[in-house]
Amino acid sequence: MLVSDFDYNLPEELIAQTPSDKRENSKMMVLDRANHQFYHKHFYDITDYLDENCILVLNNTKVIPARLYGHKDTGALIEIFLLKDCGNKKWEALIKPSKRIKIEMIIKIADCLSVKALENLGDGKWLVELLYDGILYEILDKVGNIPLPPYIERKMTDDERKSLDYDRYQTVYAKHEGSVAAPTAGLHFTQEILDKLKNKGVEIAYVNLTVGLGTFRPVKCENILEHKMDSEEFEISQETADMINNAKAKGKKLVAVGTTSVRTLETAYQQFGEIKACKSSSRLFIYPPYEFKVVDNLITNFHLPKSTLLMLVSALAGKDFIFDAYKSAIEEKYRFYSYGDCMYIS
Repeated sequence: MLVSDFDYNLPEELIAQTPSDKRENSKMMVLDRANHQFYHKHFYDITDYLDENCILVLNNTKVIPARLYGHKDTGALIEIFLLKDCGNKKWEALIKPSKRIKIEMIIKIADCLSVKALENLGDGKWLVELLYDGILYEILDKVGNIPLPPYIERKMTDDERKSLDYDRYQTVYAKHEGSVAAPTAGLHFTQEILDKLKNKGVEIAYVNLTVGLGTFRPVKCENILEHKMDSEEFEISQETADMINNAKAKGKKLVAVGTTSVRTLETAYQQFGEIKACKSSSRLFIYPPYEFKVVDNLITNFHLPKSTLLMLVSALAGKDFIFDAYKSAIEEKYRFYSYGDCMYIS
């Protein structure tokens, strides 16, 4: 199976640069797999499609302001993108320009935070030590920037952009800090919609997968079987495991919100043969003709060409059906990618 099999042409103007005016006002395409049809709705219509026969599973990870801008003692500007907490104030990070960095060099971000380069890990990655006193995430809230994907380019002031993204590039149920990208399918939910679903008898459970850059890393080999996913840590609580197992035993449909929730659940089943409370990591690469063991339906955004995320939804709904849906979405001027519209694969 080739990467080129998952390519499509997307007009640049359909790449969403800002979120919809309200979270729930995004368009939603409903993919009816049983009848091989799709319908054009809005996300607030999701309450018409879920009922007491469903359990909804969301990833409650929280995006951190992981992009930092600092200066060397020469005054040269340096960008640091925190990727992974390695413990003891040490982080794996991307540094640009990496060639200007030397071991033991200190980059000053602000009076309250500096970064010390410890080890060159290759490909622009470094092991660094964060130098600060106090609570790191409170400091990052002050001096860091939300790490938006590179395809979002906007002409806004720093204050306007920061205010918008701190609010909208985060789910309303975000809880566990650590991710460097949002589980974007969840951005459409409001507390009101979650309450409506609960009132309809929909069970709602949460998992936590720390989203890293690997989720969005491009597939650079033509044969997709040669692609290796980066490892991402996840956690499933006892409460969530019990809820999912009880719901599945009753024949309820499991509706995953986002591909990160899918990979968390499917990885757990592969590792343990069931959904159980655990802390583990996932490198699961889902592509056709993967057989899903846990997930029945999926709420997800529209994904980049040739991406592992597009391959995952193709495995769930069928590649031809997905590409027909994408063609219709382009014709209907849906908004694509992180701040874009979504689909419900039923």
